[in-house]
Amino acid sequence: MSAVTEAAVLDALRPIVDPDFRKSIVELGFVKNVRVEGGRVSFTIELTTPACPVKAEFERTARERVAALPGVTHVDVRMTANTRGPAAAPKDGVVLPGVRNMIAVASGKGGVGKSTTAVNLALALRESGASVGVMDADVYGPSLPLLLGVHGRPESTEKRIQPLEAYGMRVMSMGFFVNDNSPVIWRGPMVHGLIRQFLTDVEWGELDYLVIDLPPGTGDAALTLTQQAPLSGAVIVTTANDLSILDARKGLRMFEKVAVPVLGIVENMSYFVPSDLPDRRYYIFGKGGGKRVADELGVDFLGEVPIDPRVVEGGDQGKPIVSFAPESEAAVAFRRLAGEVARRLAVLAARTPAIAGGNITWVASPS
Repeated sequence: MSAVTEAAVLDALRPIVDPDFRKSIVELGFVKNVRVEGGRVSFTIELTTPACPVKAEFERTARERVAALPGVTHVDVRMTANTRGPAAAPKDGVVLPGVRNMIAVASGKGGVGKSTTAVNLALALRESGASVGVMDADVYGPSLPLLLGVHGRPESTEKRIQPLEAYGMRVMSMGFFVNDNSPVIWRGPMVHGLIRQFLTDVEWGELDYLVIDLPPGTGDAALTLTQQAPLSGAVIVTTANDLSILDARKGLRMFEKVAVPVLGIVENMSYFVPSDLPDRRYYIFGKGGGKRVADELGVDFLGEVPIDPRVVEGGDQGKPIVSFAPESEAAVAFRRLAGEVARRLAVLAARTPAIAGGNITWVASPS
């Protein structure tokens, strides 16, 4: 029996193609640290994001292909991720060197589930193994403290604000600084100053993704953030009805004017499936509006999230649906959204000079 070689291992892995980059994982340099000790083979596959939707398929296929080589008795595949971010130029002095990707979640109007989408997107990214922060930029109606069930006042040390934590994520919100019954009545310059402070004075640390929940519409707070922050991309949330779609168009135009890539449109509250009629779908707000506007405006459609009463029930208890009902169709849709967002950011980052990434490691069980 011929001896197993490193070249043979690489040749076995060469047919595995990354669907986004359309190249072999060997050609892309994803395969690292190949070791051959007799019949025992080990190697690492380093992906561009821990939220890669095909990482399980990569691991399974790589193991099977190498195990099929003559002389191989054991295969150990180690899956890692080195998250990259686009080297966006600092805007007006705002620099977050430890944050690799900043994702804005926006909507043209209120009531479409933007904050719920932001929270569940962030949590789904966190569950994939990424380091995640969530910033509540909805100054006038902060909702993240309620949706994440986190309360208290952040501490300040050496002129730095320490964010609170929830579900393993760093969280900052205006809601931590005001009484629940007190309205926030601020003019534009005050909003500008607060958002800049949340960007520059908060100790975000090393993050793969900072998800920013923007206020609805295209007012002062939204414009300030798009102009101040080196955003990697934006996700626009809408429902299928015509009014929401009309406002979603305005939000998309805003991002285009400030040169922020729109990662796509997600349609929330798309349909309702009764528990006693699991094969029926009721499109309460209309059907296909999000997909239609995405096609019209030439951006990607990121999918539909169904109506589920547990989204509201869990949200009122500080338990996002991804955690509250992880097997629900809505939770699955949010995880799919996270995978799509991570993939698009990885492709964007590959087109620009890289910011140093953070290594995320998970170990697959050996065969």
